[in-house]
Amino acid sequence: MIRFESVSKRYSEGREALIDLTFEVDAGEMLFVTGHSGAGKTTLLKLIALIERASRGAIEVHGRNLAKLKHRDVPRLRRDIGMVFQDHRLLMDRSVADNVALPLVIGGIPREERAKRVRGALEKVGLAGRGRDAPAGLSTGEQQRVGIARAIVGRPALIIADEPTGNLDPQLSEEIMQLFVELRQTGITILIASHDLPLLKRMKQRVVVLDHGHLIDDVPASQVA
Repeated sequence: MIRFESVSKRYSEGREALIDLTFEVDAGEMLFVTGHSGAGKTTLLKLIALIERASRGAIEVHGRNLAKLKHRDVPRLRRDIGMVFQDHRLLMDRSVADNVALPLVIGGIPREERAKRVRGALEKVGLAGRGRDAPAGLSTGEQQRVGIARAIVGRPALIIADEPTGNLDPQLSEEIMQLFVELRQTGITILIASHDLPLLKRMKQRVVVLDHGHLIDDVPASQVA
């Protein structure tokens, strides 16, 4: 699903955010990326979604060589990627259902099909029947679930999540992570950036560790403890 080959990212001011990264993620795999603040976790996710482009090296996502993708082809790539953010990024002046439907509206999906998919996505994240609610009336954990529903409503092959439990207490963090586990069981590939080491140890999934832009460890699920 994902392949990094000697990938580096240097910003214009000269800072090296990622340095010579090489790793692969299989289809249907769940992978955590961890490391200190500023280690390069967010940059790595941005490269996958082509929010930014690598300075050197090759990245493949779902068989596409990102270096060869033209600007007009980027929206097609992103339709296969569901993105989850730490701060939810919900539109507070729209209903829960409208927030979840946004990727489908952008993608030109007909209204009837949108409504069906939104109901299905909300049901998967445990928010069935909450589509007409206002996001402001939801708890922080529920708002994050809306963000996840929005990420999966387009039926992506890949989900990338940047610190999705960063604003949640330990119990809610556990619930959100278990939701990702359930989504993985449907065949979705999931890549999560997180600094919460105790939580990652409990999840017992493969962990890639970054340090100042370098990949310093790649721990298989069987060795996470």
